[in-house]
Amino acid sequence: MSARTIIIDHGSAFLKAGLSGWNEPQLVLPSVVNYIPCRENPGPSYARRRVSLGIDICRPDTFSYPVQRGRVINWEGVEHIWSFILEKHRLEHEDFPVIITESPLKEPVDRQKTLEILFELLNVPSVLLADQLEMSLYSSGLLTGVVVDSGCGLTRVQPFHLGRPLRPGATTLEFAGQDLSVYLFKSLFKEDYNRHNLFQLDTVASTQMRKCYVPQNLGDELDFYQNLPDGADERNSYHLPDGTAVELTPMQRLAPEMFFSPQVFGLQGPSLAQAAMDSIEACEASLRPLLASHVAPCGGNTLYPGFTMRLYQLLASHFFPTKASVFAGSNRHFSVWLGASVVAHLSTYKSEWLTKEEYDERFRL
Repeated sequence: MSARTIIIDHGSAFLKAGLSGWNEPQLVLPSVVNYIPCRENPGPSYARRRVSLGIDICRPDTFSYPVQRGRVINWEGVEHIWSFILEKHRLEHEDFPVIITESPLKEPVDRQKTLEILFELLNVPSVLLADQLEMSLYSSGLLTGVVVDSGCGLTRVQPFHLGRPLRPGATTLEFAGQDLSVYLFKSLFKEDYNRHNLFQLDTVASTQMRKCYVPQNLGDELDFYQNLPDGADERNSYHLPDGTAVELTPMQRLAPEMFFSPQVFGLQGPSLAQAAMDSIEACEASLRPLLASHVAPCGGNTLYPGFTMRLYQLLASHFFPTKASVFAGSNRHFSVWLGASVVAHLSTYKSEWLTKEEYDERFRL
């Protein structure tokens, strides 16, 4: 393909975009749009609203996420974000081909809508629709292994053998980062909980990034906190954005335990670690030792301190005496984008690209 390709990885919380060949995306945007009334037509109807990027601080109640739980629920918002990305790159570079990563949950109608937007509305010369979990596999440098991806909307597990997905082991859990955020919203703000409140949004985001971690043993960690004198651990003290000092509870700091003990937080289904074990067990017995020794966690949730160690310990104890290994790269929150950057230059994917001419012949007869 071209010496350069525009890569767009559109997740539920963030969109990562940039040119192939870089070690990380050059542009990371919240996957958020807002609608405000047009001056000419100030009415509330859908047709009379104007879409723009991000959160309007004057109208914080108007923003929404076009992608939720890995599914597009607002194609107008998605088109607006993609248009912004492409226009930005076209100002600086020629009209490059585009890789769009897509969720394994997408239906054929979603793929058709994606191609329609890119070719008919955004005039892209050629497109490759790339599976997100497959891209994460390539970014880890593996062809055989288990991708454990936990992002904002979904947690997914997919084993691969020689680059091919092993379908019996595919698992999707509809709990992820947004559920952890909801827990913190409700526990921090109680009856005043409001996900459109900018102060609360900032507080929850800061708490997640600076204070939360995964314990190696929940019971031991809670006993440790219980035996501490009041105020003995300054890490529990936190200043809200308005300067107010608060004391975080142990469970607020240990909220990422949700991925390993969802029932403790009132969530159904297996834990992330159990899903990974079940995924490997669903594959042929001869492949299980190889898969267990090549586990690649990725996605923003895997960045919590203690996450990869906890996952490794659980896998190692379950598959003993098989040697379990966890491949945790420092840029694993960008693993889908990085894998697509690799694929952009692989000749083996040449047949999977679709040009504008081919699209017109196939879909616009």
